[in-house]
Amino acid sequence: MTVYAGLKALHLLCAVLWVGGLFYAYVVLRPSLAAIDPPQRMLLHTQVFRKFFLVIWHAMPLIIITGFAMLGLLGGMANAAWQVHAMLGLGLVMAAVFLATFFGPYRRFRRTTDRTRMAGNLDSIRKLIGVNLILGLITVVIAGLL
Repeated sequence: MTVYAGLKALHLLCAVLWVGGLFYAYVVLRPSLAAIDPPQRMLLHTQVFRKFFLVIWHAMPLIIITGFAMLGLLGGMANAAWQVHAMLGLGLVMAAVFLATFFGPYRRFRRTTDRTRMAGNLDSIRKLIGVNLILGLITVVIAGLL
């Protein structure tokens, strides 16, 4: 396996984990939680988000690092197709949304015990996850055009 192929495999694996995790959180987990009582729902969110954000803290930098490394091996942005430019831009926006989520509503969610505030923070997290899910799916479609 070449260096480029290894970088691409790691890049794609991390992207699948991130976008797949967003899809799971938004489409599967949240609607399913309506079946349990609010205190247990908050406890489950606490556990799920702790693990999810830990995974993304590893996947996101690896996506950025491998993306730039592959770009360097291909000769830089001047030689890159428009899809690469779009993926880079969308990926950086996704990273910014992730950081805003983590240091904003997720941090507030972790630090409060008031259920009303927790619910408000969960709603903010849900909306930001939705934004990142849309950006991630657009990025996947663009990657498929390469």
